[in-house]
Amino acid sequence: MILNSLNPAQQEAVRAPLGHQLVLAGAGSGKTRVLTHRLVWLVEVEKVSPFNILAVTFTNKAAHEMRSRIESLLQIPAKTLWIGTFHGLSHRLLRAHWQEAGLPQSFQILDSDDQYRMVRRVILTLNLDEDRFPPKEAQWFINAQKEEAREPHQVEPRDMNGQTMIKIYQAYQEACQRAGVIDFADLLLKTYKLLQSNDTLRAHYQDRFRCLLVDEFQDTNAIQYAWLKLLAGEENAVMIVGDDDQSIYGWRGARIENIQRFSKDFPGAKIIRLEQNYRSTGTILKAANALISQNSGRLGKNLWTEGKDGDLITVYAGFNETDEAFFIVNRIRELRQSEHSLREMAILYRSNAQSRVIEEALMQFGIPYRVYGGLRYFDRAEIKDALAYLRIIANRSDDPAFERIINTPTRGIGDRTLTVIRDHAKATGLTLWAALEQLLQQKFFTARTENALLAFVNLITSMTEKTLPLELHKQVEYVLFASGLMDHYRKEKGEKGLTRLENLEELVNAAHQFTQEGVPDDMPPIAAFLAYAALESSEEQAEAYEDCVQLMTLHSAKGLEFPVVFLAGCEEELFPHYLSMHDPKAIEEERRLCYVGVTRAMKKLYMTYAELRRMHGKEAYHRPSRFLHEIPAELIHEIRFRAKVSRPQPIASTFKPEAQGKFRIGQEVHHRIFGDGTVIDLEGDGDDMKVKVRFAKVGTKMLIASYLSAK
Repeated sequence: MILNSLNPAQQEAVRAPLGHQLVLAGAGSGKTRVLTHRLVWLVEVEKVSPFNILAVTFTNKAAHEMRSRIESLLQIPAKTLWIGTFHGLSHRLLRAHWQEAGLPQSFQILDSDDQYRMVRRVILTLNLDEDRFPPKEAQWFINAQKEEAREPHQVEPRDMNGQTMIKIYQAYQEACQRAGVIDFADLLLKTYKLLQSNDTLRAHYQDRFRCLLVDEFQDTNAIQYAWLKLLAGEENAVMIVGDDDQSIYGWRGARIENIQRFSKDFPGAKIIRLEQNYRSTGTILKAANALISQNSGRLGKNLWTEGKDGDLITVYAGFNETDEAFFIVNRIRELRQSEHSLREMAILYRSNAQSRVIEEALMQFGIPYRVYGGLRYFDRAEIKDALAYLRIIANRSDDPAFERIINTPTRGIGDRTLTVIRDHAKATGLTLWAALEQLLQQKFFTARTENALLAFVNLITSMTEKTLPLELHKQVEYVLFASGLMDHYRKEKGEKGLTRLENLEELVNAAHQFTQEGVPDDMPPIAAFLAYAALESSEEQAEAYEDCVQLMTLHSAKGLEFPVVFLAGCEEELFPHYLSMHDPKAIEEERRLCYVGVTRAMKKLYMTYAELRRMHGKEAYHRPSRFLHEIPAELIHEIRFRAKVSRPQPIASTFKPEAQGKFRIGQEVHHRIFGDGTVIDLEGDGDDMKVKVRFAKVGTKMLIASYLSAK
C-alpha cells in the first residue's frame, strides 16, 4: 500500500533498512513523496514511534505540507510530530530549555530589519563612524560568524577593522541579552552551543530522535550540519535528501561540501539515486545532463523520462537587450494565442537589473506580468508596526519594537527625545522602556514632551491589561484599533491606504487561523504567534497571482516549474556573472544555477542573449554564454536577430498604425500607457520605423511607430 504509487528507485529509498542513506534526488524526481512515504514506512513497517522521528525541511511551507500528508496517511495529530525547519525546530528546543540556554522565558526573535536597527544603535553607542563601519556590513559579519558557530571570543581578527567588527559583535550580543531578544542566526547557534555543552540534554535528544530525515541537504550551512551531527550522535539513523547539482546558495553560506562529504562523516551510508524525471521533456533533460556533466566532484546522476523528447530548445541571438526582450514578448503573445495561458510562462534572469527592459516590453504590448518575490506579507510596514505593538506588550525589554512604535502613529515624540532615552539607557545599562520610566520619574522632559511620553506609556500599559483575558485574534484586533494604526492608515486615501487596511485586517485572520491550528502548550499564545510571524517573515514566499507572466531571478525559481521558460541574458559576464569569471568553484555554482533554470521548463525552453548590452553604464559586446556551447547542437534550434522571424512585430490591438513619414522631430504624440510626449529622434522606416519620444511622466522611450498616435 505504501509503495504502490512509487517507482523502483523511490521504493528502494522508502524501504531502505535503518541506517544512513544519501538520497540523490534529481530535479522533478518526486523527492517530497519519498520523504513522506519514508516517514510512514518507519512508523508502520519498522515500528518506529513518531516520537522518535525528527524531520527537517528548508521552508515552513514544506513543513506544513509534510505534516498535512503525514497526518492524513497515519491518522495522527500533526502536533505530536517534530517536523520543521532548522530554525523552527531550534526555536522549539530553546523555548523548552530557555533556562539552560541562558535566555529569559519571554525571549523574542528579531527579524532582519530589527536586527539592522539594533546593530546600528550599537555602532552609534560605541561612537563609531557609520561610513567606516556600515551597519549592513556589520550585520552581515555577525551573521556570517554565527553560521560558522563562532561566538565573539572565538573570532580571529585579521586587521584593525576586524578587531572593531568583533567589538561590535560583542556589544550587539550584550544588547540582545539585555533586551531579551535573539536573532535568526542565534536560534541555531544557541541550540548548537546548548547541546554541545550540556551532556545530559544532548544524550536525552540523541536517545529520543532515533531517525533523522533532512530535506534539501545541499543547502545546509556549517552550523546546520554541525547541529545535525550533534543530534545524530554515533547510533542514530540519518537519511538526507538533496541534489548536489542544485546547490546554488553558496553566497549565503550554503556548503556543497556537506552533501559531498556525508558518506565520509556517516560511514556505511548507502547512496540511492532518483533519476526518473516527471517534469520535463527528454530534450530538456538531455540538455541539462550535458550541461551539468561539465562540473567536477559531482556525486553523479543522469535524469531521464518515459515521456517524449518534445521540442528542440530555441536559442535566440538578439542585437541588443531591447531586441531580446521583444523576441521574448512576441513569443509569449504567439503561445498565448495558441496553447498556453500567461501563468504557464516564466522569464528567468541572472540579475534583477535585467527585468527593466523586459518589463517595458511587456507593458508596451499590454501583457500583464508579476515580478515574483515582491514584498512579503510579514515584511510590509503596517504589519511590522502591528507586530511591534504586540511584541512590546509581550516583552517590555524589546528595544527594537520600542523604537519602531514610540512615534508610530505620530504622537509628538521626535528623534531628539528618542536620542535622550537611548543615551540614558546606554549610561545606565537599562532597556529603553526602563530608561524612559526612570526619566519620567526624574521629570527630565518639558511638559509637552512628558505628556506625549506618558500617553505612550499609559497606552501600552492599558493595552497589556485589556488584552490579557482576550483570545489571541481578539488581542490582535484590539491592539490594531487601540494603537491608532487602523485610523492612521484609514486617513491614507486611495488604493495604497485601502491595501494597508486590508493587510491589517488579514493579521486578525492570521491570528485566528494560528489559534485554530493549535498553539503550543508550553508558551503564551501571543508569544507563539509572534515567533510564528518572525519565522514566516524569514522566507521568500509567493502570493496568489492572476493570469500573468512570471518574472524572477534564477535563484527565486528554484523549486518551481513552468510549461514554458525563457532564460534571458545567456552571455559571458552576465551569466556566468562577471564576479565569477576567474574562480573555478564560482563558475561551477553558476553552471548549477543554469541547470536549475533549464530544469524549471516542462515543455518549451527558450534561451536568449544579446550581442550588444548596456552594462555598468556603457554598451559592450559579449560572447554567448559558455553554457550554451555546452548543450549539444542537435538539441538546439537557433534563431538570429537578422532572420525575419526575429524582428519585433507590432501589436494587433487598440494602437492605430501610423503611415510612414507621419512623425517628425518636435511633434507632440500620445501613447496609451506612457501618456503625452515629444518626438526627439527618428530611426529606420517602414514597418521597422522607431520613434524616440520624451514623455513628461516616464522620461525617454524608443518605440515602434505604430504604438503612437499624433496629437
